[in-house]
Amino acid sequence: MAITIIKDFCKGCGFCIVSCPKKVYELSDEMNVKGYRLPNPVRIEDCIECGLCELYCPDFAIIIEKTKKKKETKTETKSQPRAKTRTKSKEGR
Repeated sequence: MAITIIKDFCKGCGFCIVSCPKKVYELSDEMNVKGYRLPNPVRIEDCIECGLCELYCPDFAIIIEKTKKKKETKTETKSQPRAKTRTKSKEGR
C-alpha cells in the first residue's frame, strides 16, 4: 500500500486529516510552492484503505495505491439448468 500526495495540487485544506477514521495524517511543516502546508501520512500502517482521504480531497492531490488482496475461492455449487426458450418456426407463421 502506498499513499502519494501531489504536492503542487494540495492547498492544505486538511479535509484528508479530518476525514481519516484512523488518523493516518498530520499537518506537516513542509510547504509546497504555493506556500500551503502539506499533510503527512505518519501512520501508514494504521490505514485501512477506505479511500475517504482520496474522496474528500477537493484538489485530487491524494492517490492511494491499495494492496491487492488474494481472491477467495468460492465453493462450487451446482447451478440449476436454464429454462429453454421456445422459438417460433418459420412454418408456423
